[in-house]
Amino acid sequence: MRLAKYLALSGVASRRKSEELIKQGRVKLNGRVAMLPQTAVSVNDIVTVDGIEVSPQETKIYYLLNKPPGYLSTVQDTHNRPTVLDLIADLQDFRLYPVGRLDADTSGMLLLTNDGELAYRLTHPKYQVEKRYQALVYGIPGTEKLEHLRRGMMIAGTKTAPAALTLIKANREMNLALIEITLTEGRKRQVKLMLAAIGHPVKQLTRVSFAGLNMGELDEGKYRRLSAEEISYLKKMVQIES
Repeated sequence: MRLAKYLALSGVASRRKSEELIKQGRVKLNGRVAMLPQTAVSVNDIVTVDGIEVSPQETKIYYLLNKPPGYLSTVQDTHNRPTVLDLIADLQDFRLYPVGRLDADTSGMLLLTNDGELAYRLTHPKYQVEKRYQALVYGIPGTEKLEHLRRGMMIAGTKTAPAALTLIKANREMNLALIEITLTEGRKRQVKLMLAAIGHPVKQLTRVSFAGLNMGELDEGKYRRLSAEEISYLKKMVQIES
């Protein structure tokens, strides 16, 4: 098994993040620093991360969190800012980590798991997993601007994929509009950049759905375990055999 996959299955981090940890020299294989994500690992090897021995976890768990604003979507922060793991203190023994990220000031749906393979595939562009957001923006965008978003636009030198978009409501007295947008990409700060590019910066952003799952009545800061049906649905979506 590749070292990066071994770390992901051990619940250390997603496969991409595990590759970063390896390149940073934080991973040792049988007492020696391993710098290559593709290094082969067998069942008899000893793997440590920051001096702590890790091994693949047999029990996989999956949670859905309604993230409030002000929390980082990361396992830890060097500046001691609050992270989403602070919201699930009673689940710390499972070494959960977020699937993808939400900006600190963005609220809404975030999956947490120790299933590295599922996390990797749900965030991989190949599977075009849908992410649906509701954005409260300054100003009332017209039909032409909304169509521009739907067709795709240039952001940081690259055209975005087509997006589904609906103007939910407009408050002309307050000069604010609520827009729902569905993306199949996962670029950093993509929704904010797209809306700012058409002259309607985001005042408030919430992710209301991820991979077809919804939060339902889950309050901010609360979380729930995914049902067996939901887990099976996610795995089927990204072609993982249950």
